[in-house]
Amino acid sequence: MSDTRPDNDEQEASGLRKIIHVDMDAFFASVEQRDNPELRGKPVAVGGSGGRGVVAAASYEARTFGVKSAMPSVTAKRLCPDLIFVRHRFDAYKEASRQIRAVFEHHTPHVEPLSLDEAYLDVTEDRLGIGSATRIADLIRQEIRAKTSLTASAGVSYNKFLAKLASDQNKPDGMCVIRPGQGADFVAGLPIRRFHGVGPKAEEKMKRLGIETGADLAAKDIEFLRANFGSFADYLFRAARGIDLRPVRAHRVRKSVGGERTFGDDISSGGQLRETLENIIDIVWDRIENAKARGRTVTLKMKFTDFQTITRARSASHWVEDKQTFARMGRELLEEALPLAMPIRLMGLTLSNLDHGDAQEPAKDSAQLSLL
Repeated sequence: MSDTRPDNDEQEASGLRKIIHVDMDAFFASVEQRDNPELRGKPVAVGGSGGRGVVAAASYEARTFGVKSAMPSVTAKRLCPDLIFVRHRFDAYKEASRQIRAVFEHHTPHVEPLSLDEAYLDVTEDRLGIGSATRIADLIRQEIRAKTSLTASAGVSYNKFLAKLASDQNKPDGMCVIRPGQGADFVAGLPIRRFHGVGPKAEEKMKRLGIETGADLAAKDIEFLRANFGSFADYLFRAARGIDLRPVRAHRVRKSVGGERTFGDDISSGGQLRETLENIIDIVWDRIENAKARGRTVTLKMKFTDFQTITRARSASHWVEDKQTFARMGRELLEEALPLAMPIRLMGLTLSNLDHGDAQEPAKDSAQLSLL
């Protein structure tokens, strides 16, 4: 286990929050390896192995061959001939996620889950009076391992953006701490691909503009960024300086339930799009059930390689209360959009126009499906 931390991380700058981002390591695949000893130490992919199959998750053994999520299964098999495909078991993932969430809430009520396998925690005031965010992150990782036999990586910092970057720094089974005053320097040394939301096409465009690192990005003024990246510019400007003012939102009235997936490689074929949509349907419907939500409107979102975004929505005259109806509406929206004018780098699906009583669940309408 690797661990980056300063000796005096207890010292906190006045007014800053203590934020932890916890991200499970290869969650779906790790659950499969935990539950089936024959899979341990072997390259495993969760997803369909057929001609139109898509990798939903890959073990670290598979990743060493270049296998990654959202990759066509035929490509993954070509990269790793010994790759073992297993079908997803959402009940097992949900149960592990429930245990992990209980560990989080043992330390703080301020938990903002992003998906089954990752969450932000605000531990500025923790329930056990420990005080040190680094110590709390250590304890959380130990408790997760003891209760689930799974490993987690954690990032500790003073805002959400930096905490998420830190959690990726020493994966798997590692931790990184970015203290107050270190954020801008930390970001400056990162390749631009590490910035959340910057996919392969955005990276390619940035490199053409002379932007390869956080420092290169910070050197560009806001007018330049807006001229080249539109509404994405404001986020990039702040991120390059390690700035993020978003609070950890543990309880918000939910306006929609959904998720979106940014692909490692752009996809355009109907088979790949349909298979990816099925994975998104499974995970989003799980969120809908957890929120005890029902709605009338299903919206499909797709972002093309040129960063233009289209949405297609359909509203029902009755509440969408079962997965079959939700899935059918999502599939119809995709079929109406096919064939696509160009490949896409992102797909999302949401249920909105909700009526879910007094439910106060974290809003996840913009959450990334990192599990895919």
